[in-house]
Amino acid sequence: MTAPKSLDIDGKRYLWRDIPKLRQEQRRAAAKAEQPPLFELRNDFRPATQRTTAGRYNEPSLFSLFGHCRNNPQDREPSS
Repeated sequence: MTAPKSLDIDGKRYLWRDIPKLRQEQRRAAAKAEQPPLFELRNDFRPATQRTTAGRYNEPSLFSLFGHCRNNPQDREPSS
């Protein structure tokens, strides 16, 4: 049995020798395509250690500690 000379995809007939050319065109078009962002991009000005959850856990900032004490009445100093 000989190999078929064409391939039927969605009712269209493609020659096997044209398939690599079509694939190269697809790859070129995909490389040029630009995907727009889904939301407005903003720069992250936080220090590098504060940009990840692990960094914020390992090195808490002064303001996060201060806010924790202010919100938790048990951590406040007793008033005389």
